[in-house]
Amino acid sequence: MKKIALILLVSILGYHLGQAQTTTKGDELYSFVALKNPPQFPGGLPKFYKFLSDNLKYPAAARAKNIKGNVFASFVIEKDGSLGDIKILRGLGSGTEEEAERVLKSSPKWKPGSLNGKPVRTQYNIPIKFFPN
Repeated sequence: MKKIALILLVSILGYHLGQAQTTTKGDELYSFVALKNPPQFPGGLPKFYKFLSDNLKYPAAARAKNIKGNVFASFVIEKDGSLGDIKILRGLGSGTEEEAERVLKSSPKWKPGSLNGKPVRTQYNIPIKFFPN
């Protein structure tokens, strides 16, 4: 599990969105890298990777087929710190997409990103590694 967390840490640093986007709701949606005060998981990113590592269960179907690799997920950290609009951008099949989504849905609330002292909706993209132990 520590290996998964380390791989997540290295991978997330290189994978992100660029500039702010406008959503259909009229709320601005910002990339976490575009904010001076980005969202923070309670305890920081190392704790987020530990949360993912501790809660991610390698699906039996994926294990049986020896499926390994990245599931790329996208989510929005809402103004209240909850995760919303969770999407799988690219999956591996055999239950890996569902497992990645399940774990993200179970995430504790984050401290939302802010701009000019006000919370903003923030887009976050991550690769979630699936490798059999």
